[in-house]
Amino acid sequence: MDHTIPHLSRRGFVAGAAAQAVKGQPQASRKAPNILYIMTDQQHAGMMSCTGNRWLKTPAMDSLAKAGTRFELAYSSNPVCMPARTSMMTGRYPSHFGIRGNQGRPIPPEEQAHALGNLLRGSGYRTVFGGKTHWPSSMTPESIGFEYLTADERDELADKCAGFLRERHESPFLLVASFINPHDICYMAIDAYTRAENLPAMYPKNQTERKCVAAASALPPGVSRQEFFASHCPPLPPNHGATEGEPGAYGQYGSFRGWARRNWSAEDWRLHRWAYCRLTESVDSQIGRVLEALRATGLDRTTVVIFSSDHGDMDASHGFEHKSLPYEESARVPFIVSWPGHIPAGAIDRRHLVSSCVDLLPTICDYAGVQAPNGLPGRSIKPVASGGTVSDWRRELVIECSGGRCLRTRRYKYTVWEGPVPREMLIDMEKDPGEMTNLAAKPAFASVLADHRRLLRQHIESREDNYGRSLLSTA
Repeated sequence: MDHTIPHLSRRGFVAGAAAQAVKGQPQASRKAPNILYIMTDQQHAGMMSCTGNRWLKTPAMDSLAKAGTRFELAYSSNPVCMPARTSMMTGRYPSHFGIRGNQGRPIPPEEQAHALGNLLRGSGYRTVFGGKTHWPSSMTPESIGFEYLTADERDELADKCAGFLRERHESPFLLVASFINPHDICYMAIDAYTRAENLPAMYPKNQTERKCVAAASALPPGVSRQEFFASHCPPLPPNHGATEGEPGAYGQYGSFRGWARRNWSAEDWRLHRWAYCRLTESVDSQIGRVLEALRATGLDRTTVVIFSSDHGDMDASHGFEHKSLPYEESARVPFIVSWPGHIPAGAIDRRHLVSSCVDLLPTICDYAGVQAPNGLPGRSIKPVASGGTVSDWRRELVIECSGGRCLRTRRYKYTVWEGPVPREMLIDMEKDPGEMTNLAAKPAFASVLADHRRLLRQHIESREDNYGRSLLSTA
């Protein structure tokens, strides 16, 4: 396939293909709900005060949880920006496109024709996207069916979204508000590493991010450093240490990630956690401005709001920051669905495994009354969010990683990783929620290990995941 098609030609192809894809499909009526999807970047599931985290205040996110259903077992399809975000917009696992990390491959125009924006636009929705994209270069908001409201990822995005909501709307809309934070936390370890090793700065043009990290790292006014660490700063997490029997590759990380794990003091890690909280509060404030406009216009009564993040951050757990690992802090994300009068208020779902990326497109299509493409790996969570009973809900889900594959069942989490032994990890999530003990080599768990290998193999074979096959062939 020739991927050097000029941008306008590719957009024309996609628009035409999208029209063909939805030909004969009923148009959305004015009674169809509006849909607002709000996403943050690099926010793990525990980074909301409604989860019991007392080290930050997130009133906007909490208000969505109070008005809707919060899913406790929602996992990214791949806890890195580009693969997760591509998955959200297409409903496909990243492996479908051969994407493992932030080095993306072109997404064929025929796949983009069935992406989220094109599906809803072809059924009468006005589709608008604002903020961070971070997709493969072949994908643009326009090529997947969106008007591009703004490329800003911070305050301007909040204001533009609020302004859009205050407009007069003749047809139902899908608005995607894609905020950057708390992703700025990445620069804390990156810059500490380059300074310590006398290396050139990484990403030298990203000065806005650095200013935000500096502001988030500042101590409260009038508080001494001693008092700060005694009373204000989050402690180290209980699972700060390495997992007993962790995969061999985890101990071989280089660059800033391995450097921080080897060299940061307890105070360094705690300050990182403090800044992560402040950056999360910052994006919560921006989200609050969007929700204020939604409620002031009365649109909250006719709008489904979905809130999530592309992936989490290790947040000092197991001696790591950043993402990409299958640990809970990296892979498990917030996922809230709110629609007053249609979704139970204040509900917390701890039973259903949700794939926050591949389930997103089918869910939005379901609420919009739009037929999702056949053969997608995800499914709509609308019946679950509405408080109904779904007897055939999935019993396991897959988390793809740049260096491995993970299978999460209700009780266990199984990971197979490339690199030196040990390569497999089995965690009892009921007895060991901090993921501190690898059970894969323990004879008492041989049958559990075998079952999870088999289930993961079935998932990999069903999706023709060649990288996953290569991992299992040597497990």
